[in-house]
Amino acid sequence: MNPQHGAAQYAAPGPYGTPDQQPPARNRKKWILLGIAGGVLLLVIAGGVFVFNLVGGATNKARNLADDFTQLVIAGDTDKAYDDFLDPALQEQLSKEQFAAGVKTLELNDTCKPTYNDLKVSSENGNNTADVAGVIGCDGKEVDLAYSFDSDRDMKMINIKLRPRA
Repeated sequence: MNPQHGAAQYAAPGPYGTPDQQPPARNRKKWILLGIAGGVLLLVIAGGVFVFNLVGGATNKARNLADDFTQLVIAGDTDKAYDDFLDPALQEQLSKEQFAAGVKTLELNDTCKPTYNDLKVSSENGNNTADVAGVIGCDGKEVDLAYSFDSDRDMKMINIKLRPRA
């Protein structure tokens, strides 16, 4: 038919049926809730990673401090161990000479290896603390060790115990 003679003209149906039919409304609530849930999940994961790295970093730092100190003691470098690791308050209680004499009585040598059995790290109001306990094992003998580190910036030793195991 010719549209000029008054005949109705029909358009081809669109993808959703007739030309005047609108596409179905998207369920926006569902997408908003999924977006919020995804965002919360992402924040929880990021927070967990941050806390894990914070605690893991502090634990590794405490273990490294204890290991560095113990290696100096085993090597007989008591002056460096005393100067670099002991807190000034502990140095007031224990002279460098007393410290060196005490380490010498342990008779440590290059066969000695430290093992850290207990490591507790905490942080409160910017003040970090670490307690390290373990054993220095040498050929035929063992020496118990316990160190406490504390500081708001550089961790320094505030308590030390090095005793031959009975």
